[in-house]
Amino acid sequence: MAMTDVLSAEDIKKAVGAFSAAESFNYKKFFEMVGLKNKSPEDVKKVFRILDKDRSGFIEEDELKFVLKGFNPNGRDLSDKETKALMAAGDKDGDGKIGVDEFATMVAES
Repeated sequence: MAMTDVLSAEDIKKAVGAFSAAESFNYKKFFEMVGLKNKSPEDVKKVFRILDKDRSGFIEEDELKFVLKGFNPNGRDLSDKETKALMAAGDKDGDGKIGVDEFATMVAES
């Protein structure tokens, strides 16, 4: 499944482009711009599964670094600072990774 099966290619392009500058990533604005905030819980889970590259059932820190590439191959890598901030926002139980329910909560709170 491709990200464009769930989200508009145009919205993805605009959202990824909006955060092309280093240290500019804001997950709340990104999830809103990309159209994820208004999607059904099932669609949010589909996006999670796409971002979970190793199919572990979690998005680990090494996968988070490439989250923009998960939406668009031309997206930049997040900085270590941005990656750690995103993990801190999403990892509600402190286990060092983001599960599907934590991801859904993060999207809903955006």
